[in-house]
Amino acid sequence: MVIKIASKLLTLLLFSTQIFGVEFKVASYNPENLFDLNKDGTEYKEYIPYFKEWDKKAFETKINNVAKVINDINADIIVLEEIENKSVLLQLITKTKYKYFAFDKKPKSAIGIAVLSKFPILSKEIIEVDNNAPFERNILKANIQIENKKFVVYANHWRSKKTTESKRVKYAIALQNYFKKTNQLDDYVIVGDLNSNYDEFVTFKYDDTLNDTAGITGINQVLNTIQNGNFIQKEVILNYPNGFHFNPWLELPKDDRYSTKFKGENNTPDHIILSRTLFDKDGISYKPNSFKVFKSDYLFTKRGVINRWNSKKKDGFSDHLPIIASFTTNKITPKSQTNNQIKQAELKPIKTIKELYEILTLNNNAKINNVLVTYKSSKLAVLKGEQNDRSILYYGDTSVLELGYMYDIEVLELDEYNGNKEIKKLKVLRKTLKVGNLEKNFLNGLMIDLDDKKYQNEIISNLKGIYKKNYLHFTNNKGEQKIKIYFKKDMEKPKDDVFMEIKSGILATYKSKKQIAINKTEDYKMFIKKSY
Repeated sequence: MVIKIASKLLTLLLFSTQIFGVEFKVASYNPENLFDLNKDGTEYKEYIPYFKEWDKKAFETKINNVAKVINDINADIIVLEEIENKSVLLQLITKTKYKYFAFDKKPKSAIGIAVLSKFPILSKEIIEVDNNAPFERNILKANIQIENKKFVVYANHWRSKKTTESKRVKYAIALQNYFKKTNQLDDYVIVGDLNSNYDEFVTFKYDDTLNDTAGITGINQVLNTIQNGNFIQKEVILNYPNGFHFNPWLELPKDDRYSTKFKGENNTPDHIILSRTLFDKDGISYKPNSFKVFKSDYLFTKRGVINRWNSKKKDGFSDHLPIIASFTTNKITPKSQTNNQIKQAELKPIKTIKELYEILTLNNNAKINNVLVTYKSSKLAVLKGEQNDRSILYYGDTSVLELGYMYDIEVLELDEYNGNKEIKKLKVLRKTLKVGNLEKNFLNGLMIDLDDKKYQNEIISNLKGIYKKNYLHFTNNKGEQKIKIYFKKDMEKPKDDVFMEIKSGILATYKSKKQIAINKTEDYKMFIKKSY
């Protein structure tokens, strides 16, 4: 009788699993250098055992903190970067709930990469990126069994941005070459620290220390997360061939897209990139909109910055935040759109400056009527839309524009320079009318929140304070504030501790930092006496 009941329960369980499927989570976490206390000779100098701060207390705190994060994430599969060796990985595993693991590290490298799994790892493979480069980390492939289905994880840790983009392109090429030689119908994810932003092709192109590839990036153009300057969207990914990918960072609001911060700037080096097969009618499926950043309170300091490991205090976690995505063995088909529908959406005409801020690249008609020239110098102009529309910079031939006049324009080329949206090329369709009292279109710098992104590229006036060490220190309803003042290169800067007033400065963004750009001497006024 007991055997019959047990048999029925097992049958019911298997039937239930077939109906409801298995849901599981995949995560990626860079714990920032998990080293042990054994001297191998390949350690980073700050992690040489019992040298300076790296002692037993530091190690025990570090490994316990890493284990806490991993356990709190509670993913079924997690990729870990910056693990010194198999020995320290095994010590970490004893503090977690994982039964299976795969690990790889080059002999001369200081760190390796690991995959931990609650599901059986059937096998692992190593994809060599450059066998002649001892510090070029390999890509670790883990074949994982979930129910009777195979799920493939490609664990990556690409070269850091201490090197140029060509070093990271090699990893993407190695992956694409491997895909072409093997079964491209696998359900797979590309996971790990790629040291590349999801929109790297935009963010790196003006950086001469990185861009040695004529604008080509590994994550975007080689892994095919974009085409013709537009991101591949999950709704139409099945219309593309194998080797194209969807990056779920796109599912998050733009301000939430970060797993690290550098000098206050949002960065997305960590990724769970999805194959097109995760959206077809077979095998394993991605759960749309499940991608998120793990942001437990303890991963941030009281000041709200990421609580990275501090060697002197022997406390903290990492400079990276973990990322998570969910999958299921049930088929989930997102609301699909045909290429024609997507194309029609992309070709929807742009009629306001605000809409220019909402797109990444210009692929459609952008004719905007009645834009006002609120500022003009030899090489740039500020254009403001009517009826509470936004302002935008135009860098180009400003001789076609006259200060204080309104125009109907066609935007021909749009760009983003270190976080600041700007027009690179336009066509004047017609001059409409002249506007009197141009200053009424300026914003009072003491009355607005200069950190509000909607004021990017607006003309700021009436901002008064003390200029010191490239910053204007002032007081408004938020209390004591400061903002960086950028002077055009050929302009002479004021001396420190001088009182000054901004009369017509451009509120710009440079690498996620607000600044007021001064391009002409008449844009500001100085006071000799310490009074207004």
